[in-house]
Amino acid sequence: MWSGPRNLSTAMMYAFGNRADFHVVDEPFYGPYLRMTGLPHPMAVEIMASRPESAETVQAQLLGPMPKGRPHVYHKHMCQHMIDGMPRAFMKDCVHVFLLRHPARVVASFSKGYENPTAADIGFAAQAELYDYVLSLGLTPYVIDSADIRRDPESKLRALCEAIGLDFDPAMLSWPAGGHAQDGAWAPHWYGSVHRSTGFAGPEGDLPELSGAAADLANEALPHYEKMRDSALI
Repeated sequence: MWSGPRNLSTAMMYAFGNRADFHVVDEPFYGPYLRMTGLPHPMAVEIMASRPESAETVQAQLLGPMPKGRPHVYHKHMCQHMIDGMPRAFMKDCVHVFLLRHPARVVASFSKGYENPTAADIGFAAQAELYDYVLSLGLTPYVIDSADIRRDPESKLRALCEAIGLDFDPAMLSWPAGGHAQDGAWAPHWYGSVHRSTGFAGPEGDLPELSGAAADLANEALPHYEKMRDSALI
């Protein structure tokens, strides 16, 4: 699952993580990304300490045996982590789903926890490039919009499962409050609302009104969002 920040990505991880046949992995390249970029992200020291593996080791782990012999694994990836130098060989052996959210909502939400975000931080250009890369591998990239999921979780999750060859499991529609055992070390900073949840939130309201640099950032990302949105599962 390829997402940017504040995209319903953690709730989607919880949905798949509540299936008995899935193991989930939370942002596996985050540690290598921070070491490669030196960015001062919230809890960066803790994140790097919790994720000491090299990017190449992470790649090998992603395709390795899963705990308890589970037949499926859900990788929650942040597109902005896949900078030059990150391995991509694993991608040819995966099913790829791209999770979208309108840029105005992403910028408004992300800015609450990260000061002065840039286009690289919110990952829309990287998401569009990865979408094209999956196509270049001869694979089908599936696209879903978080707004569609929030309007009708069961219908959209059923459609997603059918598209990628899974039986739908009603367990995906709810999960225990309090977080998941596979949450990354950054969860205390970012996952507060989803930790209080037991299922998908309802439909979102009107788009937030942005101004200045925030509006410019959302507008810069909008063409990438619209390009992929045109391919979203109905």
